Amino acid sequence: MIRRRALLALAGAGLVSACTGRTPERTLRIAAGEPGGFYTAFAGQLAAEVSAAVPGLRMPVLSSQGSVANVELLRDGLADLGMVLTHTAAAAQNGDLGPRVQLRALGQVYENYTQLVVLAGSPVHNLAELVGRTVSIGAPKSGTALLGAHLLAAHPGVRRESLPLEEAIDALERGRIDALLWSGGLPTPVLKTLDDRVGIRLLPLDAAEAGCGPLCDSVLVPPGAYRRTSRTPTVGVPNILACTPELPADLAEAVVRVLVLRAPFLVPQQTVGAQFLDVRNLISTGAVPLHPGAERAYRDLHG
Repeated sequence: MIRRRALLALAGAGLVSACTGRTPERTLRIAAGEPGGFYTAFAGQLAAEVSAAVPGLRMPVLSSQGSVANVELLRDGLADLGMVLTHTAAAAQNGDLGPRVQLRALGQVYENYTQLVVLAGSPVHNLAELVGRTVSIGAPKSGTALLGAHLLAAHPGVRRESLPLEEAIDALERGRIDALLWSGGLPTPVLKTLDDRVGIRLLPLDAAEAGCGPLCDSVLVPPGAYRRTSRTPTVGVPNILACTPELPADLAEAVVRVLVLRAPFLVPQQTVGAQFLDVRNLISTGAVPLHPGAERAYRDLHG
C-alpha cells in the first residue's frame, strides 16, 4: 500500500509539472577555490552560463581551499564538478592522497601559472635565496601546496607555512613571511591589488624542480600581468574541470556545450594569460579520461 501511494505521488508530481509547464529543478554543484582567485571567478561565470542554457538547473559555486579539497568534495558526493590541477588529479587517481579516487573530465579549461611572490623591494631574487626565510606554500588542501612541497624539496632550509591566499598576502605585506606561492590565472585579482598598492615581483621557477614531469609546462609570464614580471619563467599546470563517473550524461553534455559554444564569456575580464577554451585543448585531459557525456558532446560538435 505504501509503495502504491509513493508511485501515485510521483505520478502526480509529474502531472503537475506537465500541466504547469515548469521544469523540475536540478542542482549541479561546482567546487571552485579561495575568494579572490581565478577558480572562483571562472566557476561563477560558468555557473551563470550553464544555468541560463539549462532550464530548471541551479549551479551553486562552493568555496574551497583548492584542488585537493575539490577532489575530496567530489569523492564524498558533496560536489558534482570541481576545478582540479592535472598533477593533483593524477595523484588522486594513483592513491597518493589517500584512497584512489575515480575521476572523469569535462575538459582542460586553462593554464595555471605558479607564482612565487615577493615584495618589490625584497632582497630575494631566486628560490635558493629563500633558505633561512619563510614561505607560505598555499592553503593546506590546495594543489598549490602539493606543488610547493615538490618545489622546496631540494631546499630544506626554507621554512614553510600553509596559509590561504588572503592570509598569506597580509602576512607578506606585514613582513611576517618572505614569500608566498600561488597557482592561478594571470593576473590574480588580489595579487594585482597588492602590486598596485606596494609592488610585487615573481621569482623565476624551473618546471623540472616541480617534480610533476609531463603534467607541468615551462611557461613565461606574459606582459601586463603585473608591473615587474614580464617574461619571468615559471611552471604552468593545466587545470581540468573534473567530475566522477556518476555525473549524469545529459549534464556532462550540457556543460561541455557551454564550454565550447560560450567560450568567450568564460574568461574573466582581468586575465592576460593563455587560455585553453578551444576544442583542441579542451579534450587534452591527460591521465583523466573524458566523461562519456563529454565525449558525446565533443563528437557532436566537432566530429
